[in-house]
Amino acid sequence: MPSTPPPPGVYVPVPTFFVPPSSPSYTTISTPLDPSIQAAHSLHLARSGITGLVVLGSTGEAVHLTNKERSQVLRGIRQTFDENGFQDYPLIAGTAAQNVEDVVEQLKAAKEDGVQWGLVLVPGYFAAASTQKGIVKWFQEVASRSEIPVMVYHYPGVSNNVRVTPSTFAILSQHPNIVGCKLSHGDVSIHAQIACSPLIDHTHFHTFTGLGQQLLPILSLGCAGTIDGSAGFFPKSVVRLYNLGVKDRPTDAEVKERRLLQYKVSAVEEIVVKYGTVGIKECVSRILGMGARAGTRIPLEGGIPGGDKEWENWKEVVGELGAVEKGL
Repeated sequence: MPSTPPPPGVYVPVPTFFVPPSSPSYTTISTPLDPSIQAAHSLHLARSGITGLVVLGSTGEAVHLTNKERSQVLRGIRQTFDENGFQDYPLIAGTAAQNVEDVVEQLKAAKEDGVQWGLVLVPGYFAAASTQKGIVKWFQEVASRSEIPVMVYHYPGVSNNVRVTPSTFAILSQHPNIVGCKLSHGDVSIHAQIACSPLIDHTHFHTFTGLGQQLLPILSLGCAGTIDGSAGFFPKSVVRLYNLGVKDRPTDAEVKERRLLQYKVSAVEEIVVKYGTVGIKECVSRILGMGARAGTRIPLEGGIPGGDKEWENWKEVVGELGAVEKGL
């Protein structure tokens, strides 16, 4: 029997929180985890209507964590949900290893930590020599050996610009344990060629965008939703946009609302596009008061370049969406 994909909706790729520089346990080499902030942020998202979390993805600085730390983060979040009435809450664990053995081991450990799905980054070290046939074989091997269903994480920006073609996704979707993909790039045509493909069983294979900037248009193409960084600090607004986007017969007022809301979400998300994980942590810290703006591991260092002066450039768009968030 084919595995079941994550349910449609809005997911957040959560940051991994580390203790701030002011903490006695802080070090410049390997900053310790901050499980209390991790728990508080996760609960805030679940209580705000977020469908599920992606943990240890690119936003979660997966490449900066040991396998032991991976389990600490995953177990901590699952325990937090179990203790606060969110049993079986959807969790997706990212992997960023390059070899099949390590990926399978990380997926096995994730299952033991209470995770239901894996999000597997496309290997990109040998980008110049990679072929679509090789990518297919790599993912098929991972999926065949994984104890949880897997999704394909297509993020050329962190995979040495390796591109996975729509025809490759069509082939991979036929594997019973490959249940979807996250597309973290701006090419909506590729989204359409996957989410609308008659060669794919879309009840088994769900397509998610990695950019809330694209949420309204990709929903019209049949995508299942988004795994979106800005939902990590404005969760209710992105959930509202999703709910308006999937309505069969929106009123004229709802059409007007969702267009304006998409505009505001897209404008705010520019800080995520520009600064990535660093920008997301800056926003979570300043907007939600959670975590340290400088709470990353080297070679990432500090908050957004320019600090308070640069943040002034974003205050208007952040304020506009912040007003929407407070009203929801």
